[in-house]
Amino acid sequence: MSVHVAITRSVRPGCEAEFQQALTEFFQSSFSHGGVIGASLLLPPPGSDSREHGILRTFASEAERDAFYASPEFQQWEKRAQTLTEGEAQYRELHGLEAWFREPGSPKPPRWKMAVATLAGVYPTSLLLGALVIPNLHSLPHPVASLIVGACMVTMLTWVVMPLVTKLLHRWLHSNV
Repeated sequence: MSVHVAITRSVRPGCEAEFQQALTEFFQSSFSHGGVIGASLLLPPPGSDSREHGILRTFASEAERDAFYASPEFQQWEKRAQTLTEGEAQYRELHGLEAWFREPGSPKPPRWKMAVATLAGVYPTSLLLGALVIPNLHSLPHPVASLIVGACMVTMLTWVVMPLVTKLLHRWLHSNV
């Protein structure tokens, strides 16, 4: 089971471009570590005074995560990052639906809100796939057709639907209502 880790760092004023470039280079080299299966940079909103940068890392397992953070490559990156950032990096492991609702510096929304937002993404996606994809799969064996539908669903939710849903529902998700 994959492990998602959200890291928040406050970048020193004037070091934003250098930090982003150094992190991009480290992202590329970090994939040589077999257990790293994903890495993303979350930038502060344009025009914002925030200097908080978010990093989302995905590992194949807890053991791979631990091996990565103990590696000489990570230790070298950590020393470099400390010259470009202020304070300590904040690490938080994300579980289940929480990975879609990550926001550096903010607490995660309540589970019931995450469930409602997920349903708001899954339901129309399943209707769309049911109308456009499933009718074209009748000649395939059921397990193959199900795999194709599942792959389409996961792809659409991960890269299109849930980013849009969480953006549209951002205020509600992070409010106390």
